[in-house]
Amino acid sequence: MMQRRAFLALALPVALAACGADNIWASDESLRRAAYVSNEPPSITLLTVIGIPKGEGAHSALMINGSQRVIFDPAGSWNHPSIPERHDVLYGITPNFKNFYIDSHARQTSWLAEDTRLVPREVADAAIRAAQAQGATNKSFCAVSTGQVLGRVPGFEGAPSGFSPLKL
Repeated sequence: MMQRRAFLALALPVALAACGADNIWASDESLRRAAYVSNEPPSITLLTVIGIPKGEGAHSALMINGSQRVIFDPAGSWNHPSIPERHDVLYGITPNFKNFYIDSHARQTSWLAEDTRLVPREVADAAIRAAQAQGATNKSFCAVSTGQVLGRVPGFEGAPSGFSPLKL
């Protein structure tokens, strides 16, 4: 019994390190250059990747349209050389990159659901700040991190947080 506890105590840090967060940190200049301001109304969109045919949740993210349009892609792996990233926040989300992001998640085995709420610009900007403050997210914690960000945004304080993108 004692050996089992010792093994678990030693294995936990190794396991957590293996699924650690990617600490990607684009420069301030690259974020400024990439900033994209959409002419669409301010909004917060929950993006949920849903597996086919079972309907299980595979990933969650937020697209936020405020003073600029960003995607908070916690524990995500999507990237593009023209899209700077800082701690899971993707900048420069033009209509083409929005479609590219969505298309890259919609495959034969999954589809991407969009749940959009129009909000005042101040609320959208609060969501951007909450996403920026969240920091990099460990793998498999996308729904947890997304729920935590939403919980810090006025009007979304009751957002659920847990491991299920579908419950979010």
